[in-house]
Amino acid sequence: MNSSDRTAADLLRSALAADPARPLVTFYDDATGERVELSVATFANWVAKTANLIQSDLAAEPGDRVALLLPAHWQSAVWLLACSSAGVVADVQGDPAAADLVVSGPDTLERARACRGERVALALRPLGGRFPQPPEGFADYAVEVPSQGDRFVPFAPVDPQAPALAVGGVELTGAQLVAKAREDAEALGLVPGSRPLTGRTFDTWEGLSTGLFAPLASGGSVVLCRHLGQLGAEGLAKRVESERVTNTAE
Repeated sequence: MNSSDRTAADLLRSALAADPARPLVTFYDDATGERVELSVATFANWVAKTANLIQSDLAAEPGDRVALLLPAHWQSAVWLLACSSAGVVADVQGDPAAADLVVSGPDTLERARACRGERVALALRPLGGRFPQPPEGFADYAVEVPSQGDRFVPFAPVDPQAPALAVGGVELTGAQLVAKAREDAEALGLVPGSRPLTGRTFDTWEGLSTGLFAPLASGGSVVLCRHLGQLGAEGLAKRVESERVTNTAE
């Protein structure tokens, strides 16, 4: 990737410039049988739309904190990169009461109500589907995001030295995030074209790095698995073969 990249959003822009058609995130939910594959271009389009939602409709400003109450999921990865694009702090599993806005999955809605700012809910249904009944007090992400613009330009340049991510009691600037992702990629042996498989959750840096940031920093892709424990050894072996997995982190 480009050595001048200083934020996670920079890493995505470099990936898009290098090869927009290659896979970036392949997501499995082994509780539902869902499989979604996103190319760099498709993923970047979701990120742009979400960043426009953050900046325009939600009126978030650089430095605002977004409590992300989301599991390991392809839409969670989109939100992490959209936050980086807009210059807001992605506070993973952070306190909604202390956040400027909150983004919740279907299982954390009651916790998310503690946020006095804007609230967004994700149904996490196959193909990014809507809630059958929108939760009261929340904007339904699947309703709001399609109409957003396909290109995103921040109102002000994102400062790579400003806080960008908080997870597990650790806060990182954009530049620190990129540096740690590159270190992790090297430690994992990831190179351009690598394709790790991970079943780790997104509530630790290790889970976030293995499931998104390290593959992105190395020019690779990721097979992101939710409820991987339901797959079984034989199913896992078949997936490793069919997805051409190069590394595993269960």
